[in-house]
Amino acid sequence: MDLSLTEDQAMIKDMAAKFAQTELAPVAEKLDQYGDRELFLSNLKKLAELGFMGLNVGAQYGGAEAGTVVFSLAMTEISRACASTAVTMSVTNMVGEVIESVASEAQKEKYLPKLCSGEYAAGGFCLTESGAGSDPSGMKTKAILEGDEWVINGAKQYITSGEYAGVFVLWAVTDPSAPRGKGISCFLVEADAPGLIISPAEKKMGQHASATNEVVFDNCRLPKDALMGTLNQGFKVAVSELAGGRIGIGSLSLGIGLAAIDFARDYVNERQQFGQKIAKFQGIQWMLADAYTDLEAARLLLMNAADKKDKGQPFGKEASMAKLFASEKANQVCYTALQLMGGAGYIKDYPLERYARDVRVASIYEGTSEIQRVIIARDLLQEIN
Repeated sequence: MDLSLTEDQAMIKDMAAKFAQTELAPVAEKLDQYGDRELFLSNLKKLAELGFMGLNVGAQYGGAEAGTVVFSLAMTEISRACASTAVTMSVTNMVGEVIESVASEAQKEKYLPKLCSGEYAAGGFCLTESGAGSDPSGMKTKAILEGDEWVINGAKQYITSGEYAGVFVLWAVTDPSAPRGKGISCFLVEADAPGLIISPAEKKMGQHASATNEVVFDNCRLPKDALMGTLNQGFKVAVSELAGGRIGIGSLSLGIGLAAIDFARDYVNERQQFGQKIAKFQGIQWMLADAYTDLEAARLLLMNAADKKDKGQPFGKEASMAKLFASEKANQVCYTALQLMGGAGYIKDYPLERYARDVRVASIYEGTSEIQRVIIARDLLQEIN
């Protein structure tokens, strides 16, 4: 197996790393502590201009057509600098992929260039509800066709980029009499649709610069052609796209973990106790060795899942394995890094406390660690049946 990157893959990875360190890293702390919507949106626009908002979208729609491996590599580099920017990039790429996958040609031509170019600051993925998180098939949001319009009523929670997304991919029940998960359809909703209400941003533990909002549909009226894909067949689209999204969140986790342990490694190589650098102590060395080994294993799992996706092979189980392992290990690594720095790691003069806050949600969104284990076990048992 050849694990080396192609020239194009290495070039895009380096481009992402350069942008992350020159544009994002210097302002990440400011965005986290004080917020600056204009600056945040400016950075998103720059990412779009570099091609990072449509990495796996076809060139005919303005995308980079670079593939999932490149998406994972770029996500890791952006996440090293600013997790808030990275999660926005991940969800926007996911929205672009689902549109290209199931939308009509007219819908693709209308929305994809706006996502890829940055005309839309971001895309929104409206699936989760208060009673339908780990079990999205239990959603209550409904869409009823009245003449030539769909009328939507319901609410979606924890929607990344809700307040500045230009278009939302929305799932709603269109056949309440169908078996659970079978009567759900997918729609494209523009941000200015009548009856669409964006609630104030949630106050979160981490990833402060990324807006997370409740999106309410109060008799929201959409044209008949807002339906995306086949009527009542939308749930399997959501399940498929979540698998790809897990590669993004696993890569985000990896990036945060690497940023944390790299910072701690530099610190222990300078900090002195008992007359020598603490990096000389075997206990410290073993903590570093375990952390970097775990993150390298996460990287390989992510590359395997991304490679399978690019080759058109089944990748759902591999994506869940990668997301589960990367998010859990990145959480551990961030706490290891903080521990290596002692009291210094706990104060806001250093970025470790931000990394620890930002990484925590990675084992929750895009499917909790517990749900990933359910998916993995289900697939493993299906293999013997």
